[in-house]
This record gives sequence, structure tokens and C-alpha cells, in this order.
Amino acid sequence: MSNEVLLDKGLANESQNPLSSLLSRTKNMREFTLILIIIGLFITMSFASPYFLTWANMKAMLLSFSTEGIVVVGMTLLIIVGGIDLSVGAVMCLAMVFAAKLFVSGMDPWLASLASIGLCAFIGMLMGLCVTKIGLHHFIVTLAFMGLARGLSMIITQGTPISLFSLPPEFKYVGQGTLFGVPFSIIIFFVVVIISDYLLRNATAFRKVFYTGSNEKAAEYSGVRTDRVKLGVTVLCSALCGLAGIIYMSKFGAATPNFGVGLELNIIAAAVIGGASFNGGQGSVFGAILGIALLSVVSSSLILLDVSVYWQDFIKGLILLAAVAMDHLLHKKAS
Repeated sequence: MSNEVLLDKGLANESQNPLSSLLSRTKNMREFTLILIIIGLFITMSFASPYFLTWANMKAMLLSFSTEGIVVVGMTLLIIVGGIDLSVGAVMCLAMVFAAKLFVSGMDPWLASLASIGLCAFIGMLMGLCVTKIGLHHFIVTLAFMGLARGLSMIITQGTPISLFSLPPEFKYVGQGTLFGVPFSIIIFFVVVIISDYLLRNATAFRKVFYTGSNEKAAEYSGVRTDRVKLGVTVLCSALCGLAGIIYMSKFGAATPNFGVGLELNIIAAAVIGGASFNGGQGSVFGAILGIALLSVVSSSLILLDVSVYWQDFIKGLILLAAVAMDHLLHKKAS
């Protein structure tokens, strides 16, 4: 009996008693620890600053990580499959710039946005083909495409931001509108997260991501088309970057060629803090979202405590280093 069938049977047994399964998993998941840490920070900051628990600050935190959270979903899947993407910030920037250029040239903003997301997916396909067909590593490929995407953004704009004052109100609603008092961009974020987390935990097709990342050779022997899985995840990650870039463009009504510089640090840190392992085969969307939520709470806390912006980057780097070290020690102990 193949590994894939055995794993799918295990999933079926868990689904027979979902409540007990959820409770047993929660006690042992890194997500539970992250939730406790976030709650602890909330309690501490509620005493340290009277502005922390205000709705204005809560909404600001949600807005700050909701769009990045869409990219974290793609990054998490890519790390689970055994890859990484250093180009996410540059691809988001290219999505904004390309869509903005098409719009000012006379194209409908919705069509321009679809074309831009399609371009990002095409870039993801090129990166995936470099990995699966040529045999290059994700790190080198995405590092190269980070420069290519950033360079294209500069070429398109000639280094000058594109202002989009004439965007129609219905398009601006995507990034600036609210539904029942909740920013619409946050609603998009929750929809993406809920769907992707459910599929990753329950859909057989998405379980192949774990099979490929855990043991690629065993997955191939079980009949999994691992190259197709890696290619699909790479395309999905870039397409989600495109979606996030369009939301940013709608939110700010402009496209700047230097947007997203260093964004990959936050995205990778969130995925790793949430439990995604660079060894592949481990991670969850929910955990990654908790990771970026933790980073957002830390950033908000540092701002409210008047900590220098330079120290903020230093502290985020320490958090990432601690998460990677923890991941390494856990795998060393397990082996």
C-alpha cells in the first residue's frame, strides 16, 4: 500500500472525530504556543500603553499584515514543498507597476489587474521550470528573479512613482472600502487564509505538497508528480504576490518602483515562526498567519513604546534567528 494511501486513511480517521482530533493537535502544535505568546503580549501592552487596545490600533495592525498575509500563504506552501522565494517583494512591486502602467495607458483597471496577476503567475512558472527542468535551487532562481522583477519595475517607471488619482471608486473599494465596518482588504485576506488552510489540511491534492517536501523520492515512488507539485506551488506563490500587489495599489492609489524592498524578511520570518521547516514537509497556513500576527504585534508595540525604527529591524532579525534555531534544534532532537 502506497504512502499516499496510508496518509489519506489517517486523515479519514481523524475526520471521524474532529473535536477530539482538534484538541489533541492543538496541545502539541506550535500554533498553541504562538497564541499564548500573542495573548501575553496583548496583556503586557494593555498595561504599557493606553492606545494599544484601541480599535484604531487593532485595525491598523490588521491592515498592516493582512495583505502581507496573502503572500505568507504562498511562501508557506513553498517552504513546505522544500523551496523558498526571495522575489516576493519584487514581484509584488512589479504587479503594482505593470497594472498601473496599463491603466494609465487606457486599459480598464480590472483587466489591467488580471493581466498583472497573470504576469506574476508567468514569472512563477519560469522560476518553477528553472527548478524542475534545469535543476537549479529555489534560492538561486528566486534571487535572480528578484533582480529581474525589480529591474523591470524600474524600466517601466523610469524610477518615478505612478500616481493613480483617476482610479474608479469601485476599484478603490478593494483596498480602501469597508463592509460592515471591516476593511474589505481584511475580508479578502481572511477568505484566502480560510480556503487555503482548509485545503492544505484536508484536500488530497494539497497533501501532495507535504509528501513532496517530506521525502521527494518516496513521493515519486507513490505516484506523485513531484515536479508538477513544485511548479504549481511556485506559480501559486507568485500569483498571490500579484494579488497582494493589486490590493496595495488600490489601497494607496499609486505604484512605486521601490516598494517591497526587504519584504521577504517579514514573509519568511512569519512562515518559519509559524512552524514551516526549511527541511520541507512541515508547516501550516494558520501557523504562518499567527507568525505574521506576532510580528505585527511586536512592531506595533515597539512603535507605541517609541523604540527606534533601526532597533525594530534588529529585533525582527533576532526573532527570525530564534525561530530558525528552534526549528533546527527540534529536527536535530527528532533525528
